[in-house]
Amino acid sequence: MNTTTDAEKPKKIPFQAASFMISAPTLALCPPDHGVEVAFAGRSNAGKSSAINCLTQSKLARTSKTPGRTQLINFFTLGNDQQRLVDLPGYGFAKVPLEVKMKWQRHLEEYLQKRQSLRGLVLLMDSRHPLQEFDRMMLDWCKKSEMRVHILLTKSDKLKKGPASASLLKVKKEVVDDSGLISVQLFSSLKQSGLDQLRSLMQSWLQDV
Repeated sequence: MNTTTDAEKPKKIPFQAASFMISAPTLALCPPDHGVEVAFAGRSNAGKSSAINCLTQSKLARTSKTPGRTQLINFFTLGNDQQRLVDLPGYGFAKVPLEVKMKWQRHLEEYLQKRQSLRGLVLLMDSRHPLQEFDRMMLDWCKKSEMRVHILLTKSDKLKKGPASASLLKVKKEVVDDSGLISVQLFSSLKQSGLDQLRSLMQSWLQDV
């Protein structure tokens, strides 16, 4: 007999209630390190902002036709400041000096390795061009920190079913190991395919107090 009471059941996270909290250029200026948060990272053209907006059914994250516009660590609350989504700076096509990119890289690494409230990273890759140099760098950082990573293979609507499945299999074979820390799925913000799977995982991670 199931004896779980309503009070014991995990509360459904109101992703649609997400709202902007603060932008921070460095770890030191991030919000207090309590509660739980999940960060989103990816190359500048991977569709990161679109995925966050799809998840929250809003225009929360700023999208742009000019890749690389996200240059700060952006925090969004989910109804309360104890559960947060974090939009990390994008890389790849950002037209900024190398010195600035290296500075972002240092801040990113510090955030991923030292942020205690961080429960996992959603790493977005274009399903047509996965596992680029930056993607591998992020995976290496997360492995060092024993951080959970969920890879979203975005823009899957731009591939037919066969090539999309092949891309998923290729990435799984290369990165998924016995640690159980890395998972992979196909995703399309345009078609909202894979949204339920993503929400289910986010629900699990953000309840991990």
